[in-house]
Amino acid sequence: MTEAVLKGVSLRGIRACVPAQTRTLAEENLIPDEAERERLIGTIGVRSRHIARPDILTSDLCQKAADGLLDELGWARDFIDVLIMVTQSADFVIPSTACALQARLGLGSCLAFDINLGCSGYAYGLWTAASLMQTLKVSGRPARALVLAGDVSTSKLLEGDRSTIPLFGDAGSATALEIDPQADDMPNSRWPNSDWYGVFGTDGSGAAHIMVEAGGLKHPLLPPKEPHSPEKLEELYRKSRLHLNGTEVFNFTLKNVPGLVKAIFETSGTTIEDVDYVLFHQANVFMLNHLRKKSGLPEDKVPVAMETFGNTSSASIPLTIAAKLSQVFDKPQSLIMMGFGVGWSWSAIKLTVGPMPAPQIVELA
Repeated sequence: MTEAVLKGVSLRGIRACVPAQTRTLAEENLIPDEAERERLIGTIGVRSRHIARPDILTSDLCQKAADGLLDELGWARDFIDVLIMVTQSADFVIPSTACALQARLGLGSCLAFDINLGCSGYAYGLWTAASLMQTLKVSGRPARALVLAGDVSTSKLLEGDRSTIPLFGDAGSATALEIDPQADDMPNSRWPNSDWYGVFGTDGSGAAHIMVEAGGLKHPLLPPKEPHSPEKLEELYRKSRLHLNGTEVFNFTLKNVPGLVKAIFETSGTTIEDVDYVLFHQANVFMLNHLRKKSGLPEDKVPVAMETFGNTSSASIPLTIAAKLSQVFDKPQSLIMMGFGVGWSWSAIKLTVGPMPAPQIVELA
């Protein structure tokens, strides 16, 4: 694992956005038997999810979240220096969605790019933005960044797939970061305890277990000059949908994430008594309960927000903050944020957040 430390960056605000349309597991007609359906709901912890219409993109959800957050903070759009989009459902192959959103959000010329990550992506996006901000030459004001994270995962699900359809929902998010100009003059900083601690890791041997195989150069979807056979079209259709090996994901999580919990406490020199909340990527409730118990974490410090949202990929941590912790940020809160999954990849950040405006969830009709 890679350990890292940085200081002098404040998380100033969070907003999440979900599609207005919802769908229950009963409405999917995947599991006709009600008792069996309720058992599955009890296991994964998801009763309904917000589902994007075909004309709603991840960029639309993130744009609505970012517009509202920038207005709430009163930040001038010309003074955003870094824009990072964390998504696995980009608008285009080329260009990056961040470039398109820079114009749609009315930002000035800034550093903008995408990060192709899901489950672990939120912490990666925050750390990347915070690290870049510390290198910028900005005069007369603190450097600022927006990290947008989310996915329209339901667009990539295979019809009738009982391993993915009951689990995944759609969401986007926006997170505002700002350099603390007094960070080198502790304790006179506006945000004391502004140190960030991070732990990150990758094991590409597990890449096949959460994968959309077609769409890249290895299995291109670009039509050839000679039409594909019906068999080839069916193969590409299936390979362009999300494959999720639930057993392997569960085994990976229980094998690796408790060590990640231990590592972030050791890197930050803290214990669970020093932390207000531990925010896991919302994979499924069965997995989160096992992970919490194996890591020795108290239930009241591990919020879960899956029942009406499902697994929302890189948006799941900011969405959980807005759903479950909206009213706690009138004072500083010591948080650990942890993502794990696709890649395999994993990430953890320990930081202090607040005071800041109450995080909100808005809907896009």
